[in-house]
Amino acid sequence: MNIMSVVRTSWKWIALCMAVAFVVWRVKYAPVPVTACKVAVGPIVAEVMGYGTLQARVKTTITPRIAEQLAEVLVDQGDIVTNGQLLARLDDAEPRRLVEIAQATLEAARATAERVRSDEARALAVEKMMRQDYERVTNLMTTKVSSQAELDKASEQLGIAAAELLHAQAAFAEAQRQVVVTEKTLAHQQERLAFTRVLSPYDGLIVRRDRDPGGLVIPGGSLLQLISTNELWISAWIDETAITMLVTGQPARIVFRSEPETNYPGRLARLGRETDRETREFVADVHLSSLPRNWTAGQRAEVYVETGRKKEAVVVPQRFVQWRIGAPGVFVNKGGHARWQAIKLGLRGRESVEVASGLAVGDVVVMPRDAKQELKDGQRIAAQ
Repeated sequence: MNIMSVVRTSWKWIALCMAVAFVVWRVKYAPVPVTACKVAVGPIVAEVMGYGTLQARVKTTITPRIAEQLAEVLVDQGDIVTNGQLLARLDDAEPRRLVEIAQATLEAARATAERVRSDEARALAVEKMMRQDYERVTNLMTTKVSSQAELDKASEQLGIAAAELLHAQAAFAEAQRQVVVTEKTLAHQQERLAFTRVLSPYDGLIVRRDRDPGGLVIPGGSLLQLISTNELWISAWIDETAITMLVTGQPARIVFRSEPETNYPGRLARLGRETDRETREFVADVHLSSLPRNWTAGQRAEVYVETGRKKEAVVVPQRFVQWRIGAPGVFVNKGGHARWQAIKLGLRGRESVEVASGLAVGDVVVMPRDAKQELKDGQRIAAQ
């Protein structure tokens, strides 16, 4: 091997080592491009966020009270109805005939009661006559005008008349009770006839129609789904860690998926008291002050409940805050080097957080421009 070959080989190794050294220097010692933000004083609104659906506070499944064939459905999905409005009608042929039979039975029972009452009046008259005859014979016995045989006969006839009177009175009482029974039977059949008319229990909106005419419907089977439009709210699922920050009456804003740029005002109306054992979330109901022009029950929305507000606070964007071993902190630009600074957080808003301690107004916090990079304490940075 000649000297020139050795020299060329040596230069190649030198160049390779220099390239490696340059790469190592670039990776380990070159400034990391970062995004910088100056800590400032500004307003902050703390919110708790949850996902939910638009629901009615009052909702009802309209179901028949009796088993009968469905004759007519007078409303459809999306119809506005009023209290007492006729929604559907069942076949009333058989219930109507039963009412007619009950009416005829009542008339017969009343006629029977009237006849038995006349029998009672006749028995009362006979008993009165037999009593007078018995008293007359008894008086004549004192003057020896009447015999003992006549007295015994009068006594016997009085006893028979009294027994017939008691029989007539019992028959009349039984007839009256029969009239009461038939009156109640008629009222029952009239009520069943009224059940063939399905009425709305309140003002509301038909959100679903489940049956069409012609089929047999039974109690408990759904005909229609009705909701009250007097009060609609969002039932939102919120993480259990936020329960201590929520109180009924807190203001809220609602963002529907159909209108992501619009905030609808609301207020926290009710807090659920049971946490889902799998998702570790609970339900919070938020009442809406207004609704979109077009809305549907069950549509999704995001709910932001306001838990605190400050007009002046030391704030930084949330994306600059990092967590180490469960504690928050930020990297601060100290003479071109990133220095880790532990902080204590206060209110947390949508995009910014309050720094209760650890930073001062004017400090510059930084984060890598490349999300895949990680800063290290003392690392050189090139801030923008």
